[in-house]
Amino acid sequence: MKEILEKLFFLKDLQYAQFQSRLIPNVSAESVIGVRTPALKELAKELHKKSLRGEFDEDLFFSELPHAFFEENQLHSFLISNQKDFLRCIKEIERFLPFVNNWATCDQLCCNILKKHRNDLLPCIDRWLYSSHAYTVRFAIRLLMNYFLDDDFSEDYLSLVGSLCRTHIKNADDNYYVNMMIAWYFATALAKQWEPSFMYLKEGRLNDWCLKKTVQKACESFRVSDEHKKALRAL
Repeated sequence: MKEILEKLFFLKDLQYAQFQSRLIPNVSAESVIGVRTPALKELAKELHKKSLRGEFDEDLFFSELPHAFFEENQLHSFLISNQKDFLRCIKEIERFLPFVNNWATCDQLCCNILKKHRNDLLPCIDRWLYSSHAYTVRFAIRLLMNYFLDDDFSEDYLSLVGSLCRTHIKNADDNYYVNMMIAWYFATALAKQWEPSFMYLKEGRLNDWCLKKTVQKACESFRVSDEHKKALRAL
């Protein structure tokens, strides 16, 4: 949308664009405008309020996929995250996920409404976990990490995520971003659900790369005790 692009280019910071491009090497530098995250979040809030007043066509923006610029994708993530209706949120996530092409956009999809509907969310997670699209899988793992490592935890989720480290994504280069999320998941699981998570690792059920990265992340965490870190290093 012309209106959106004008706002984004008005907010551009060329030095920040260079910095941002280094963080997302699989995204063309020409597609990075250089808008800082707080400014994008503020713009998303402003546009969502305008949409509620009928002054901005949010549905039209959601439908204009794929976007040409990284910041349009970031803005798209923030606008979805602002949704208050669960079913609408799921609909827009499903429409958007196939076009997510980097870890940063994927990880900005933080929809608080999903936490309130965890039972209804599980079938969606199960579907997304078996996608051939790397960032759809990464998103699903992150939901399990964020919402299902506390009261709703099940040891079955460890097996579900662990089995994905042997999954072959269509684009082999994107396997890295799935495996990094697997390691992040297990490092968080070790902090929150030590016994079953440690036993899963001890049984050798993760591949070497994911195991080493999990141990590294857990040992860098303040939430894992020194005693537990020693046990992890012994693996």
